[in-house]
Amino acid sequence: MFSRNKSGATPPSPDSPDPVDTAAEIEQAGAPSGKGRPTPKRSVAEAANKRPLVPNDRKAATKAAREKAREQRNLEYKAMQTGDERHLPPRDKGPLKRYVRDFVDARWNLGEFFLPVAFGFIVLNFIFMQNITMASIVLMLLYAVVLVTIADAFLLWRGLKKRLRAKFGEVPRGTMMYAVMRAFQIRRSRLPKPSSKKHGVWPE
Repeated sequence: MFSRNKSGATPPSPDSPDPVDTAAEIEQAGAPSGKGRPTPKRSVAEAANKRPLVPNDRKAATKAAREKAREQRNLEYKAMQTGDERHLPPRDKGPLKRYVRDFVDARWNLGEFFLPVAFGFIVLNFIFMQNITMASIVLMLLYAVVLVTIADAFLLWRGLKKRLRAKFGEVPRGTMMYAVMRAFQIRRSRLPKPSSKKHGVWPE
């Protein structure tokens, strides 16, 4: 009534693992990938691709940055001596700044004589220190020179501002201070160097 299995093999029970699933688990656990080694985890791969933002040799990097900054300063100083627009500092670049410098250099400014005159008044003040009347006169004259110099700087900026608006339209902030500070410098010590050696050569 009951036939025997001809192969003699015992049929698998419902609880026994599927041979196909077992083989897949073994392959994922230890079998090498197509490159001959296990596939690395995602976190391990990302860590391997990261590069340090700060170089290992900080001393060498700092020295290289310092050398580069020194070369840039030397290049800018040479450009201020020769008038090379390509390597001028950012505050001196551009046609507007060049126009301001040429306008200031063409004009006789009282500010360029202020430092020598002020030094002379200081010497006189020491000489007449014991004489209160003379010391007061010297001090009052010094104040008068300061006021006249400030008035001359105001006239300089008023005339320059009209020209800048007519030629360039909008006048950037800081242009007034740029012009006045140059006007108060001795002509020979101005940087960038004046494009003309004489006064009276006005920019077009």
